[in-house]
Formats: sequence, C-alpha cells, structure tokens
Amino acid sequence: MSKVAFVFPGQGSQYVGMGKELYENNETARKYFDEIFDSLSIDLKEVMFEGPEEKLKETKYTQPAIVAMSLVLTKLLEEKGVKADYVAGHSVGEYAAIGAAGYLSLGEAVKLTSTRGEIMNEISAEVNGTMAAIIGMEADKIDEVLKGIDGVAEAVNFNEPKQTVIAGEVAAIENACEALKEAGARRAMILAVSGPFHSSLMKPAGEKILEAANTYEFKNTEVKLVANTTAKVVESAEELKDELYNQAFGPVKWVDTVTALKEAGVEKIYEIGPGKVLKGLIRKIDKTLEVENVEKLEDLA
Repeated sequence: MSKVAFVFPGQGSQYVGMGKELYENNETARKYFDEIFDSLSIDLKEVMFEGPEEKLKETKYTQPAIVAMSLVLTKLLEEKGVKADYVAGHSVGEYAAIGAAGYLSLGEAVKLTSTRGEIMNEISAEVNGTMAAIIGMEADKIDEVLKGIDGVAEAVNFNEPKQTVIAGEVAAIENACEALKEAGARRAMILAVSGPFHSSLMKPAGEKILEAANTYEFKNTEVKLVANTTAKVVESAEELKDELYNQAFGPVKWVDTVTALKEAGVEKIYEIGPGKVLKGLIRKIDKTLEVENVEKLEDLA
C-alpha cells in the first residue's frame, strides 16, 4: 500500500502575517496557537502576525514561527483524517517533524525550537560565518573545488541535484564562490543569513542544543522520521537526540531524504507550513512523487 509523508520547510520560508488567517478564522487553530504563544518567553504572536520583517528574520523568532505554523496546520490536517506514515523536515523543519511524529507535544516542540533559535543566534554572533547557494553544479564537483579553499568552507545543504548550499568562514565562502563560478557553477550567491548554519563552526551550538534536549522527555512513536544528517529512519528517542546534536553542525541531505521516502513506498507528500520551497525541490529530485501544499485554510478544504 502506498505511504504518505509530511514534510516541513526551514528558515527562509517565513513572511510577516504567516498563520494570521488560520488564527482569525479557525477556532482550533487559535487554541493551538494560543497554547504555543503562552508557553514562550518571546512575543511570537506580534512578530509573526504584524512584523516588522527585520525582526521576524531574527533566528530566535524565525525558527519557532515556522515550526508553530507547521504544527498547527498538521493538527488541522490530521483532523481531516490525513495521517503520516513518514515525516521529514528541512533544517529547522526537522523540529516540526519531531512534533508531528509525536516525539514531543506541539508546545514542547516549539519551545525546544525557540531555545534552538536563541542558541543559534548566540553562536552565530561569536563566529564570523556565512552561507552561499551554488546553482547549476553537482555536489561532487562542489566538494572537489572546496578542497582547494583555505579556511572553513563546507557543502551543508544538498537541496536538489544542482542546488547545494555551502557554509563556513566569510572570507573562505567568498573565495569559494569565485572558485565555483570559475569551475562552471551557473550562480554562486551569498545568502542573507545570520550565521554559517550546519557547518562545523556551529558545533558549540550542537552541544548546547543537546543539553536543552536532555531536559525533555521524548516519547517513542510509530510514525517514522527520516533524519537530515543521515537520510535514514530514526529508530529511538535516544537516536533522535543524537540527530538534534549532529544536525546543528551537520548536513541537510534533502536529496537523499526524498529518495529514502520514495524507496520506503511514499507516493504522496504534503508540504506543511509557509511557502512552497520543498515542493519545488522535490519535483527536481523525483517528478513521480505527488506533492500538495498545506498553508492556508482553503488548502485544508
């Protein structure tokens, strides 16, 4: 029998007003959102619904905002009788996958995400790093070019066969962009991010995230979660904590994740949360997969 997967977007998919339509027009959504907002030490509701955009772009707001919206939408979709066999999330989207699978409650998943956002903010400020998107070049070739760059420059997000994100020290990434363009990349663009996420420079963040994760009681679940760093199914709550540690400074193997879902028998994927980024990536990885976006109330109809 064909399987269903829920996938969740990461940083960059946020926008001012995200989730507001759900909050104002659906009682169930309002109840879940209020539970989340009341449990946090930041005014997430104001920043999500009203902005300003600059504030929403701050990691400590962006990350819980995306995960909160994704998980409220998941609850609404499940009320319609749609259930997932598998879940996966892109970068911080993995935290939405944890909540959707049932490893943590909705509130706990967002609270842990909020802590992650604060940790990422703090460590990013201490390291002089950035990220860049490399388009039109295979990942293997990118890795080859990066071997010749002085300093930290690593391939970290394998988004689709010809789109990979690199991260590391600012000077090394700038040099890598030039070298990759010379080697044949169609585009190499520095991204407007606050840090070198998923690179080895973020290892101190992994240690702090693991410390925070150890204060939660993760439950084992029947829903299978495919991990970012391995593209394999997580087998236990303990293994999941290892993934959260490794994911802070390890790669997002999105191409391998989508391939793993297909090999597990998944035919239908719901992208749940703001934007349609993952739908576009999945189409470039495997056109045979059916992908549907769930972002607004009309999508739930």
